[in-house]
Amino acid sequence: MNLITEKCGLCGACASVCPNNVLELEENEIIQKKGCDNCETCTIVCPLGALFLEVG
Repeated sequence: MNLITEKCGLCGACASVCPNNVLELEENEIIQKKGCDNCETCTIVCPLGALFLEVG
């Protein structure tokens, strides 16, 4: 998962749906811990399109 910080509204939607609890909403940023399995759940729920998976 990749994050475009300029687009992120810090709503926490991605962190709340992550099945592996890899994403965490801190005060002023989204923290990505190890363990992402590229399920794309976070990219689907992000209302601002700030998350994406790199293909290739």
